[in-house]
Amino acid sequence: MARSPVQPESHIFDLWAQVYDAQSNPLLMLEERCVTPLLPPLSGEDVLDVGCGTGRWLRRLEVLEPGSLIGIDCSTIMLERARSKVRPTTTLELSQCSVLPGEDGSRGIVLASFVLSYLDDLEQFARECRRILRPDGWLLISDMHPLTAAERGWTRSFHLDGEKIQIAAHSRSIDEIIAVFRRHGFDPRVLNEPSFETCEGSVFESAGKLAKYEELSGVPAIYILKLQKRMPSLSGQAPRASSTLQLANAPIALSPVAWRDGAVLIEDGHIVSLHEAVDESAPKLDLAGYFLLPGLINAHEHLEFGLFPKLGRPAVGPPYRNATEWAKEIHRVHSSIIAQYRQIPQATHLRWGAIRNLLCGITTVCHHNPLHTELTRPDFPVRVLHHFGWSHSLAFDQQLAQKFQATPQDRPFILHAAEGLDEESRNEISQLNAMHVLDERAVLVHGLACTTEEIALINRRGASVVVCPTSNRFLFAETLSCELLTSIERVALGSDSPITAAGDLLDEVRSLHAEIGLDPNLIYSMITTGPAEMFHLKDGQGRIVESGVADLIAVRVQHGSPARTLSNLAFSDVELVLLEGRVQMASPPLFARLPYDLRSGMELIEVAGHQRWIRSSLQDLFEAAESVLHPEKLLLAGREVRYLGTL
Repeated sequence: MARSPVQPESHIFDLWAQVYDAQSNPLLMLEERCVTPLLPPLSGEDVLDVGCGTGRWLRRLEVLEPGSLIGIDCSTIMLERARSKVRPTTTLELSQCSVLPGEDGSRGIVLASFVLSYLDDLEQFARECRRILRPDGWLLISDMHPLTAAERGWTRSFHLDGEKIQIAAHSRSIDEIIAVFRRHGFDPRVLNEPSFETCEGSVFESAGKLAKYEELSGVPAIYILKLQKRMPSLSGQAPRASSTLQLANAPIALSPVAWRDGAVLIEDGHIVSLHEAVDESAPKLDLAGYFLLPGLINAHEHLEFGLFPKLGRPAVGPPYRNATEWAKEIHRVHSSIIAQYRQIPQATHLRWGAIRNLLCGITTVCHHNPLHTELTRPDFPVRVLHHFGWSHSLAFDQQLAQKFQATPQDRPFILHAAEGLDEESRNEISQLNAMHVLDERAVLVHGLACTTEEIALINRRGASVVVCPTSNRFLFAETLSCELLTSIERVALGSDSPITAAGDLLDEVRSLHAEIGLDPNLIYSMITTGPAEMFHLKDGQGRIVESGVADLIAVRVQHGSPARTLSNLAFSDVELVLLEGRVQMASPPLFARLPYDLRSGMELIEVAGHQRWIRSSLQDLFEAAESVLHPEKLLLAGREVRYLGTL
């Protein structure tokens, strides 16, 4: 019989201390394996282990020779067990997390291992961490993965004398946790969401739960957050550049069919007004000879594959039957290539993927994968959506229905579906319908196997479809016809990844226009207002409107209406990208027109012979990629890129 959950007061942990070291726990094994490489240098540092328990981490930290080491816990028995293991120089204190020991700015590193779930007041803990940490100090947090715990019904518990004792705990999303610490002066530097691997499998096997281990393959079991305390602002700093900018003398796309002459006045990242005449009192960027379009929205992307080559069968080989067949084959046939590219840090891959999007005028990306901390950094080159639920696909996720049910009603739910040509792929639509997953929240990526019958069902349920035509052609030698595409009521366009796609989102646009014959007006909506509606985006995204966010691109060429212009663009035609009014990319001619204070922080690269200034630390990205690949040429989505320098 299990005891009822109670508040996790000290006596609960006193009980747990009796068996804590004797009961094998794969979550702790996984955490120790994954946190250790993330530890900052400890030599000479002042370190605090919050919720140190019986000294599990204290012993590991001691060998790294910190300047001082303190462990705190709310349980006297836990601390007694720890004292028998650790060095005499390690300080142990009975304390709650609401009041941490030490003077202001006295610690360089704080570790909080499997603690946050037990805290009633996370805000107070964040305040205390900010107080005791020095500027640039590190905070490492680990805990059970909240989404997996909710989906699998995991609880905090232990067994004592044949009884299961549950520990009351709070369930907070990772986004919520990051937001709290951001408010209190911390920036997330690393988010790791590891799953069990072979070394943890032995624990499951010893407990007779090998099937459970196999079921959890690829499922994030814990999360690890590495945060850094922000440096204080320096007095006497140069004043910030003006937040006001005016774009003048460029026709403005107000819809797929209409241009308007005038000027765009931007303040604090938003469009304040669209004037007929230029406001001579406002800072001005003269765009004479250019045309303004809304920033594009990429409805399906895997940012981490920007540097990868194409992986699959040659054109003379038979097409795949479905995506599962392709996925299994490339991991068998191309395993050495995949292993080589995975040596590049994930954060580097994600940045390269963002630059691939930025170069073709994309300001907002739906990244169909876990939200890595790198994607939330304020200096990330594009906006990455994260307010949605998602699953990979029916074939790769047995928990798909549970994830869908756990997604808030006001958020979309994204998954790969009907990605293939066989009956199994086609039947996925009816399976999703039977699982009650096919409704207005569902965003189905690919839909290649759909016939008129499946599309009619999708339309009746109010679901959406994101198509990726060049990826489908590469894998299956087919894509949806013009007639079928036109019949989908809610449809958007995605670039997928360079592993299967032709290049970038504009390559997908030209495929729709030139090869499939889709109407330019529909194409325009598929990369602007369509995905904005599909993903519940606010702030005027996908349009150029007063009070809307200032996501804008400038192109030199014009092919008639805004829709026809967009349908004929190549990445080389996009010469300016603004994200919330901030210049993220510029061609050399437009860079020369920028006010000097808007040029700071931009570096120059050459992409397939075209030079572009990009707001990012490009030299670091080149060095990180080239140190692994050692190529004669570095390729981004199949195009050669070279680093040219900075101001």
